[in-house]
Amino acid sequence: MKGVILAGGTGTRLRPLTNIINKHLLPVGKYPMIHYAIEKMAEAGIKELLLVTGKHSAGLYTEYVGSGREWGVEVSYKIQEEAGGIAQALALAEEFVRPDEKLLVILGDNLFEDSLQEAVVEFSEMNSGAHVFLKHVMDPHRYGVPVLKGNRIERIIEKPKVPPSDYAVTGIYLYDNRVFDMIRTLQPSERGELEITDVNNVYAEQGLLTYSMFTGWWMDAGTHQALAEAGAKLLESEKL
Repeated sequence: MKGVILAGGTGTRLRPLTNIINKHLLPVGKYPMIHYAIEKMAEAGIKELLLVTGKHSAGLYTEYVGSGREWGVEVSYKIQEEAGGIAQALALAEEFVRPDEKLLVILGDNLFEDSLQEAVVEFSEMNSGAHVFLKHVMDPHRYGVPVLKGNRIERIIEKPKVPPSDYAVTGIYLYDNRVFDMIRTLQPSERGELEITDVNNVYAEQGLLTYSMFTGWWMDAGTHQALAEAGAKLLESEKL
């Protein structure tokens, strides 16, 4: 299984900090944000990673991450020329993943406590499909929210006014190699981007979207408050 970390985007919610540096290089706890995504990949047993980022701050990524030797992994890089959505960024990984391989995808601004190792092992033994990680939240209307049916997801509704459940779909995904074919079928959303929720819903329509529940803390560190809270949690855990 290969690993893909998506670390592009403009970071508009974190301005003015992101006026000078990509948000995934901002300090969270003791390290830059990107450090933790690589750490989670390595912990899950992933050895080969692709880091997708924009032109802005690309040199700083190579300076900090390098070859990935610090984490015991091998890191390659791909530049997303312009913001076109998460699915568009993921499409850049197609040449990196062989037809017989699956992939673990982490959005670089997702910080979380749980290990992914068990889910990665289980998914690697499946024939096909996709798998997402859910977290119980107090404000599900801010996220993509799943409609659950047994151990599968019927569909995901993005930022619903009346959420069908109290769970958020986090930015951590497992896919078979067919994900790239599915991305090619997508049409841009109203904001002109290829949406990862649309990819997940293709799998859901085929009855192939399963899920796990995060029990530890999880944060989308895309706002100043979330960035501060995540930093406090990580500093506390690093003291243990």
